[in-house]
Amino acid sequence: MAAEIVNPRSDNGTDEGARAEFFDPAFALHRGGKMAVQATVPLRGKDDLSLAYTPGVAKVCSAIAEQPELVHDYTWKSQVVAVVTDGSAVLGLGDIGPEASLPVMEGKAILFKQFGGVDAVPIALDCRDVDELVDTVARMAPSFGGINLEDISAPRCFEIERRLQERVDIPVFHDDQHGTAVVTLAALRNAAKLTGRTLGELRAVISGAGAAGVAIARILVGAGIGDVAVCDRKGIVSGDRTDLTDVKRELAGFTNKAGLSGSLETALDGADVFIGVSGGTVPEPAVAKMAKNCLIFAMANPNPEIHPDVAHKYAAVVATGRSDFPNQINNVLAFPGIFAGALQVRASRITEGMKIAAAEALAAVVADELSADKVIPSPFDERVAPAVTAAVAAAARADGVARR
Repeated sequence: MAAEIVNPRSDNGTDEGARAEFFDPAFALHRGGKMAVQATVPLRGKDDLSLAYTPGVAKVCSAIAEQPELVHDYTWKSQVVAVVTDGSAVLGLGDIGPEASLPVMEGKAILFKQFGGVDAVPIALDCRDVDELVDTVARMAPSFGGINLEDISAPRCFEIERRLQERVDIPVFHDDQHGTAVVTLAALRNAAKLTGRTLGELRAVISGAGAAGVAIARILVGAGIGDVAVCDRKGIVSGDRTDLTDVKRELAGFTNKAGLSGSLETALDGADVFIGVSGGTVPEPAVAKMAKNCLIFAMANPNPEIHPDVAHKYAAVVATGRSDFPNQINNVLAFPGIFAGALQVRASRITEGMKIAAAEALAAVVADELSADKVIPSPFDERVAPAVTAAVAAAARADGVARR
């Protein structure tokens, strides 16, 4: 099968790709790509053509040149997002390059449209240098109402997002960080509520100090978590370590109020919450030392850090990143509505307040339906995107970044 994928046409001219499709429907679905561009106005004859293109288009161009803000009214800018990657950290596949990342970027784009009504364009860049990547995306920004950064490796992703947002006046959102964080916070709010606790009463442990782990820690602290310790491969990220990167040094500054040091197993002793975004396996004896009625969000794909069969022995609520178990922490619950809300009010950026508002709205969708197997809505729950969109738009206005 691998040879068929890499070389879809054999030397004798037979279509190996067609054979792959016969055995695997994923190939049949992807043939020719998953999306296309479609006109929204008719072109039935010369009159339509003269309006949609020359000479009619010149009037609109001149008006925008005189009043640049009209670009939002008379082009697609206010309803389209660029989905941008360099292919350096794609799903669980790692650094597979820009061409191989395109199926994922196309997938992201159709999720934007299906779940949020937002048009999106997949853009895979053959570029790894931070300066060049930021400059390239900034130069494309006039065509879009927002930039969704996707599958860019840490720690570069942090600097790219920060610097790009400084360059452009449209929202820049690294979904691997913030989408994951928003959905995690929403599920954790409901799991805490289900077990009769508040966020402020919980001590959480995050396994993984990459893009998702850092963003989850930041949003949990902003939302009022009691305490959170983050662990990387060398143990708890703490101020007494001398091997920390700039990002992890900053992380140590606003987490781990208890001053813990040592291994992940040490951090889990008595912890109320485990959040896994790192892969690997947590030994069961360490899980057994967590607090009674603990909450386990083991989100690595395809293999959760703690298998649900083990987690259910000790936890009141179990969540994963997989669709074949209850409580899937799925970014599609967040990013379509977040961008729809930001675009609706022509926001200049996505603030922490907008992210927390998205999480609260997402949690509220199923607040009256909570059970151990339902602390987060299904991605196909039609209430999700409207609720998140409205909450994000309102928060943008409250935070002063809305322009309409």
